Amino acid sequence: MSASGTLGGFLRARRGGLRPEDVDLPRYTDRRRVAGLRREELAQLAGVSVSYYTRLEQGQSVNASDAVLDALAGALRLDDAERGHLHELATQRARPLRRPPSERVDHLTLDLLGALGDAPAMVLGRRTDVLAWNTPGHALLAGHVDRTSPDRPADRPNLARMLFLDRHTRELYVDWNRKARAVVGNLRLVAGRHPEDALLAALVGELSMKSPEFVALWRDHRVKPCEADEHELRHPVIGALTVTQQILQLARMPEQSVTVVTTKAGSSSADAIKLLGGTFTSTTKAPPVTARPST
Repeated sequence: MSASGTLGGFLRARRGGLRPEDVDLPRYTDRRRVAGLRREELAQLAGVSVSYYTRLEQGQSVNASDAVLDALAGALRLDDAERGHLHELATQRARPLRRPPSERVDHLTLDLLGALGDAPAMVLGRRTDVLAWNTPGHALLAGHVDRTSPDRPADRPNLARMLFLDRHTRELYVDWNRKARAVVGNLRLVAGRHPEDALLAALVGELSMKSPEFVALWRDHRVKPCEADEHELRHPVIGALTVTQQILQLARMPEQSVTVVTTKAGSSSADAIKLLGGTFTSTTKAPPVTARPST
C-alpha cells in the first residue's frame, strides 16, 4: 500500500480499461500488446511527454501539478470520485504504518439509532467495522452473529470480511458481486486517504490471502463512495425482499457513517421488515441498540 505503487496501479488499471475508440483515437489493425490504451496514447491525450507519464506511472515522479493530474483525469474519463482519488494518491508521501486508536460511537449517534424505530440501521467505521447496530439492523443483516459483538473492539464484525468470508452474508445478497464491488470500491477510497492505517492494511492483507475474488476486485482499482443502492435480499427468516441501503455521513464524525435500510411504503418488503421486527422482539429481551457510548 505504498503511495507510489498505489498511484501507478491506479493509472495502469484505468488506462487498461479504455480502448482507443473510447477516447476517439483511431484503432489500427496492428496487433496490440496491451488490452487498453498505450502509454503514448494516454500521454498524447493528456498533453504530457511519454517519458514523464512513464515516470509517474512507475512511481519515479511524485510532484505532478494539479493541472497535469486534471489533464490525466480528463484523458482517462474519470468521474469526480476517481478524480479526487487520483489527486490524493499523487500527493501522498511515504509514511510508516501505524495502528490507529479504536473507533468509538458517541451517545448522539446511539440516540440516532434508537430514534430510527423499526428501520434497520448500523454504524460503520472507516474500515467497515460494525461499531453499533439497532435490533432490526442486527436481525436483518447479521442475525447469526453475536448481537453484542460491536461492544468489544476485538470482536467487532467487519462488513468487508463478512461479505467475502462469511457464508451467511454472501447468501444474503442475491447480487453478491455488485455489493462486493461497492464495498471494495469504497475501501479503495479509504486506503487512498489513509495509506498509513495498519489495521486497514491488515484487513486488505487478510482478504487477499483468503479470497481470490477480493484480489481480483482490489487489483481493478475501482473507486466509488457508498451512498445509496437497492439490493435484493434472501433472508433466512423472512425470505425474499427488496431494500435500499442509504449511507448517511456524520458531519461531526467524518470517519463514521450510518447505514439505514428502507423499503417502499406499502410493499411486501416493508411488511417483511415489520414481520422480522415482531419475530425478533418476541424472542429476545435485549435492548434496541448495541454498543457502548464513548466516554
